[in-house]
Amino acid sequence: MKNLLVPTDFSPTAHNAFELALQVARRTGGQVTLLHVVDLPESARFVTTGGLAGGGGLNDVYTLKLLQVVKRHMHELMVEAQRTFPGVPVQDLIHTAALEDAVLDTIQERRIDLVVMGTKDHHAWHHVFTGSRTEHVVRLASCPVLTVKHPAPHFEVRHIVFASDFSAEADLAIASLRQVQEVFPEALLHLLDVVSDPGQHDKAMQRIHHFADRHQLTHYEPDVFAAPSASAGIPRFAEQAHADLVVMLTHGRAGLAHLFQGSISESVALHAASPVLTFHAHA
Repeated sequence: MKNLLVPTDFSPTAHNAFELALQVARRTGGQVTLLHVVDLPESARFVTTGGLAGGGGLNDVYTLKLLQVVKRHMHELMVEAQRTFPGVPVQDLIHTAALEDAVLDTIQERRIDLVVMGTKDHHAWHHVFTGSRTEHVVRLASCPVLTVKHPAPHFEVRHIVFASDFSAEADLAIASLRQVQEVFPEALLHLLDVVSDPGQHDKAMQRIHHFADRHQLTHYEPDVFAAPSASAGIPRFAEQAHADLVVMLTHGRAGLAHLFQGSISESVALHAASPVLTFHAHA
């Protein structure tokens, strides 16, 4: 978690993500790339010198003014970072592609190993019909994604919740889970399984202990929580446990398969109050 990417639209939620990313980078000795996507008019074109290639029409004037505003906002954030976290290198990047494409391209080009994104709560029906850019990034990014909702000026992680069903697939998470524990070695790890039937409690507890024994985990607490669904139970448990960070596996699904199967991790990333770190099983 040393090469961090923070997409920003200069909103308060994006600033929350930037603030948290700077703290993670300071802890890991890493750096932050601050990315803003500019929505340019279709007629606007850049030349190799970084200026505009055009006839000086209204669109060009608008674009120049827009870029000036963007650069001013980026400069203000860079100055803030230097003032509050002077040891953390921060680079700015302005992109003209769609947000999802810009993020995915930057991950590859700059070898990003963690994306930190601000997100807002989504109402159920609004989410179904409009989707979420954050959800798309969580689903498609090749590196872990950390979603942030609230300000965290003093991001201290004392309780980490790893939510899983602790099937064989959970073993794929162990390398990433160990990385998180290395960054926050003082945190208590909650191994959480959400069950819809309280009668499943003992079997769930057994799976958790087998998982911990297989991977020689220490400083952990097994937790089984009853709720109608995992997507509802995980945020509820995280709130009750005062979790500072929720960690989950996710799956890169697209199209109709994703629409009908859904993704618990993406739902939790959008709705949990605490920051949520998701990473792909294939990683």
